[in-house]
Amino acid sequence: MTNRHDFNGLLVIPHLRVQNANAISSPLTWGFPSLTAFLGLMWALERKTFADCRLTFHRVGVISHYFAPLVTQGGYTRAFRLTRNPVNKDGETDPIMEEGRAHLEISLIFAVGLDDDQQSKERGKFLAGFIKNVLGNLRVAGGSILPSRSGLAPFIELLAAPEEQSRQLSEIRHKAKLIPGFALVGRPDLLSPRRDELAQAGQEHTLLDAWLDLNRLNWRAERTKTEEGEPQIAWKNIRRKKGWIVPIPIGYAALTDLYEGGQVKQSRDRTTPFRFVESLYSFGEWLGVHRLRSLEDLLWYGHYDEPGGLYLARNDYKPPSQEI
Repeated sequence: MTNRHDFNGLLVIPHLRVQNANAISSPLTWGFPSLTAFLGLMWALERKTFADCRLTFHRVGVISHYFAPLVTQGGYTRAFRLTRNPVNKDGETDPIMEEGRAHLEISLIFAVGLDDDQQSKERGKFLAGFIKNVLGNLRVAGGSILPSRSGLAPFIELLAAPEEQSRQLSEIRHKAKLIPGFALVGRPDLLSPRRDELAQAGQEHTLLDAWLDLNRLNWRAERTKTEEGEPQIAWKNIRRKKGWIVPIPIGYAALTDLYEGGQVKQSRDRTTPFRFVESLYSFGEWLGVHRLRSLEDLLWYGHYDEPGGLYLARNDYKPPSQEI
């Protein structure tokens, strides 16, 4: 698990344009790419640049400025716009596979570890530009990076003291032009209270029931009367929680033991350990960047729970006391 003292710098890459990113983030959800995709991007950047930069990556924050899913419009139900690929080597057409795509404009903030000789402004400017060039050759959630139209250059800043981080976040907001923009924060704290509310109805409920209940548009029939006093039934929409709450995948749970590299046929390579997993789900909330109180609210990091076999994307956001 990453803690505050593992990193001492922030790498800010503002207003990246991404084309055709994967919009199907798990078997049960679609929309903005999963945070696990951005953690994978962070680790890929470290592997690609460490030999030249000696820079370690620890956390990543994602701010969305623009999101346009490639779907049909009109009506409540939407469908992805699918592509017909060229014929295969036999001259036959391959079946259409459902692939959800979206165009994005995002800003990325990486929590990085800097050596003493990397903390000067000149060195930081070089490192930020070098990493931005390497990033242009990678995929972001399966999407291609397009040339930026913002004219903003990436930059590296030293992490301020805890009591100064709110001010530093405000300065980064202005320097990188993060407003308007929305950041996704973790809200797993919503699940247990909702399960307790459902249990008060006298039935046995699980966290999955609470998750599904908060995802649904719930309607309830209520007995009312007309102006003439006649009884009637009215349907009322039950809003469970204020805010822009969304279901999100947050990682994977192991289904099998960990196999040594090469034991499982057709795996990615013969050296990396392999295991079968399934997706894990929780809740997130989109917050305006101006509502973030600290850098801890924004940043996500990977966490491995070895006894439980869990591979998680975690975020340390805590809602204001009046929301708890």
